[in-house]
Amino acid sequence: MPNVEKVSVAVTTHQAALLRDAVKTGAYATTSEIVREAVRDWEAKWEARQADAKRLRELWDEGKASGDPVRVDFDKLREEARQELSAALNNAR
Repeated sequence: MPNVEKVSVAVTTHQAALLRDAVKTGAYATTSEIVREAVRDWEAKWEARQADAKRLRELWDEGKASGDPVRVDFDKLREEARQELSAALNNAR
């Protein structure tokens, strides 16, 4: 296996037992194989999280660059929507 670096990882007693059991049952050849799979899964999650954070920063910057914020009176907007819905329902009858 090229480019392999050994590291020491501390796990709980329960986690160590799970690792040993997975190897004992033949699901994995070694505990290292399990850890490498876990690191690959974590890496994919980490990269997705980084991409999400980057996209949020881009959206934030776009929002800031779009101009002054528009103030909306949501109570008034909700009431207008209720009136329009009520009128539409009455006209449909």
